[in-house]
Order: sequence, then structure tokens, then C-alpha cells
Amino acid sequence: MENFSLDTRPKDTAKDSLEMRVSPICEKDGKKYAYVTFSDRKRTAEGEIPKCVILSNDGFTKEEVYELEEYMEQNLKMLKSMAASVNPIKALMK
Repeated sequence: MENFSLDTRPKDTAKDSLEMRVSPICEKDGKKYAYVTFSDRKRTAEGEIPKCVILSNDGFTKEEVYELEEYMEQNLKMLKSMAASVNPIKALMK
């Protein structure tokens, strides 16, 4: 998975930033999908695109899960592009 930062706060609060990881595109039964993982130091949630649903959650409130799903919906085109650009071989070599 590739790492991307969602931190839009001033630099003095960067230690509390939310990190996002996007998997490469997967395929099952002819349907393409990718996983998006959101995490900070204490919480983790994993979602699936293009469904834009959170599949697992450890620590985020219901409201925050809704916001993460909204984020995926609003940025679906970008997330698909990110998933398409992930090179699994290159990621393994890091």
C-alpha cells in the first residue's frame, strides 16, 4: 500500500495527523476494488472503493466513520487513480 497524508492542520498539530493508505487494485469475480486504510496513533479504519464503505473500524466514532465514507465518495476519482498507480513490486522493495 502507498501512504498519503490527509493532514490539513497547521504544522504544530501534525503529530495528530490522519494517515491514509491505498492498496493496489484487486479483482474478484470480474469486479475491481481497492482498500483504503485510515489511521492515526490510536485508531484504524479500513474502507473499500468503489463502494465507499468502511469495512472495519477500531476507535473511530460513528460520526467519524460517516465522514471517512463521505471523504471516499467525494474523492473516489482520485482514490481510484491512486490505487491504479500503486506498484506492488516497488512497494515490496522499500
